[in-house]
Amino acid sequence: MSRYCSQCGKSRKACICQWIVPLANEVELIILQHMSEEHRPLGTARILNLSLNHCTCLIGEDFSDSEALNALLEDDAYQHFILYPSEQSSCLSTLSADESASVKKIRLILLDGTWKKAYKMWQLSTNLHAIPTVKLPENLQGHYTIRKAPSENSLSTVEAGYHALSLVEPDKDFEPLLTAFKKMIEFQIAQMPPGVFEKNYLKGE
Repeated sequence: MSRYCSQCGKSRKACICQWIVPLANEVELIILQHMSEEHRPLGTARILNLSLNHCTCLIGEDFSDSEALNALLEDDAYQHFILYPSEQSSCLSTLSADESASVKKIRLILLDGTWKKAYKMWQLSTNLHAIPTVKLPENLQGHYTIRKAPSENSLSTVEAGYHALSLVEPDKDFEPLLTAFKKMIEFQIAQMPPGVFEKNYLKGE
């Protein structure tokens, strides 16, 4: 028997499948995952991929020639947006209102990787450059307490997906995404020797 769960990819001891709740989302997510994140034990994109019925995860760095991604982008039935903060990005809360009357369905692209890697993915993947960018409200705070982030409002991929879907589909409850995320973190903290979490992750608090 494999030491790893065939569904979530984590070790059987750290399996998160018990906390996964199937969720029906109308706005489809496309996760472009940097290859260094694919087998990372603390990665959160798999929570989205396992939970949502409309979610696609593609792995790589330069997606310019990705047949799978380009086929999705060429589908005229969808309007595509990238969750990527820039000076030109519109707030996602305005998108939910502006696009509500659109006849096209919405696909939202998320970049899964560190800020440095996400920026490189964006720079290399020229097929993304013409797609409108959107951003989340700036007052959101991340709770990825076991992975160091550049700022307090840095969000994990699952948190970004949760907030994005909650904004564009306000009538649906996506809280189970955060529940699975919190349970994963609690398990990892419980595996640490006494004092390690407090010493390395609670500095300044």
